Amino acid sequence: MAKERRRTTSQFLPVPTRKMGDMLLREKVVSPEQLRNATEQAQRTGERLHDSLSNLGYVDGTQLVDFLSRQYQVPSIDLATVDIPEDIVKLVPREVCERHDLIPVALHGSTLVVAMVDPGNYHAVDDLKFLTGLNIEVVVSSSEDVQRARDRFYGQQDQLALLDDMNEQIEFLQEEDEEDSEDLRNSSEEAPVVRLVNLILVDAIRRQASDIHVESYEKSFRVRYRMDGVLHEIMRPPMKLRSAIVSRLKIMSSLDIAERRLPQDGRIKLKLADGKECDFRVSVLPTLFGEKVVLRLLDKSNLQLDMTKLGFDAVELAKFKKAIHQPFGMVLVTGPTGSGKTTTLYSALADLNKISENLSTAEDPVEFNLDGINQVQMHEGIGLNFASVLRSFLRQDPDIILVGEIRDFETAEIGIKAALTGHLVLSTLHTNSAPATINRLLNMGVEPFMVTAALNLIAAQRLARRLCKECKQPHAYEKQGCIDAGMTEDEYTEAAGKTQMKGAGCRVCGDTGYKGRVALYEIMPFSDALKDAVLQGYSANELKRVAVEDGMQTLRRAGLAKINQGLTSLEEVIRVTRADTK
Repeated sequence: MAKERRRTTSQFLPVPTRKMGDMLLREKVVSPEQLRNATEQAQRTGERLHDSLSNLGYVDGTQLVDFLSRQYQVPSIDLATVDIPEDIVKLVPREVCERHDLIPVALHGSTLVVAMVDPGNYHAVDDLKFLTGLNIEVVVSSSEDVQRARDRFYGQQDQLALLDDMNEQIEFLQEEDEEDSEDLRNSSEEAPVVRLVNLILVDAIRRQASDIHVESYEKSFRVRYRMDGVLHEIMRPPMKLRSAIVSRLKIMSSLDIAERRLPQDGRIKLKLADGKECDFRVSVLPTLFGEKVVLRLLDKSNLQLDMTKLGFDAVELAKFKKAIHQPFGMVLVTGPTGSGKTTTLYSALADLNKISENLSTAEDPVEFNLDGINQVQMHEGIGLNFASVLRSFLRQDPDIILVGEIRDFETAEIGIKAALTGHLVLSTLHTNSAPATINRLLNMGVEPFMVTAALNLIAAQRLARRLCKECKQPHAYEKQGCIDAGMTEDEYTEAAGKTQMKGAGCRVCGDTGYKGRVALYEIMPFSDALKDAVLQGYSANELKRVAVEDGMQTLRRAGLAKINQGLTSLEEVIRVTRADTK
């Protein structure tokens, strides 16, 4: 028996990697130079040779699996077609699978079949024998397939475990009870529904999602998270739970669960086991096949108030700080919903918040509570809108005023008059660029001379996904694509394959290549040349030309700079910014 065991173990002793290299060379899959580069990278990074070959793009995963199968004389397996039973997954802890890059696949009597990326890892085989008390049969699969299978099957286990102790992990801070439809209330407060809703909320916090979309369709019901600005489908709960889940969210938001014909807005406050609190802004919209619920996560611990870390270049940051530290005038931040305008304005307020200053804000909604700042929540239903609150602010001896959004002429006029009478006014507009903001104000009915007299600066911004720090690597984007996007030949030559990067995809970023976001800014101070152009009635494109001549960096140019700094990708900049007209 001992002799047989020694023979079995020796089957998995590492075969010299040169053998694999010889096989690749003999079949002309790689060139001698490519093999030399991969070997040098493997020695430098400590990774396996076949990982280096794959990461450098010399050999794809399928070819590697075929070679490893022949090299170690073990069968290969396509994990995408395998359904691994729950009791098999439980035999090997996830941390062991991640440490040795493997996953258990099947159990035949006393033999456990294990898919491994490196069949020569005899230490892993010995560990599994000791851990399970079973014989180990090895099959080979690609690293990507093993990782996807782990995420798929162990992810289910993680969710089930999370459901089991969810009531201990989360506390719903309910402010008041409501009386409403008993049937809906009873179904929404059943234990499985409560636990599932808690799972959705806590999972979104852990994944650092910005929004949760709970959507009803004719024959399906799904939950999606917006992570790093892109929606991802997370789960499809049973259709029979649709009404109960929506009702549970409405109860937590202090909304009327019997009203299903009109939109409603509410708020949820949660307290996690570690004492961390997180707010959700809730919007319910009646659709054709039921109510859609969108929850915006407001996690103060993720609020970045340090302007140097937002994505400003040094020159642009200096322009912005100079504008917000003027004794009076107006600073506008523009961009679409979800472009980070609120974060930029809160960062400016944090920089301006001093004992000697009286700061007041009118917001709809108030997203984060800021100490030392008087914040007012809008209530259109009772006439408490931006214009009426702004009038009241002027009787409150203000120094700095923030108006959540300029939506109409009345708000714009009062804000501009406040900026002309010794107050610093910060606000937002929904426009596509900084120069287009001027035309938007003029279209509202604001006189050109008031625009030129009041405005200090306009900042347009977008959020681009940031390359994952764990898996990004040097990459040379196609030259013509970079030139078409607006990069000069000198800029491309200097950065291609050196400071330019691309995410390869890893477990940290969910194989997307991106983790987090970086802001792109278009900063337009109001120079004398720009004021003259406004008074002469220039169009948005003509105003943009004047601003660029004055030194303004457009959103596209800001994005191209982030590519050459290795912070984001060409595809992402093209996705979130518009090409500059020539």
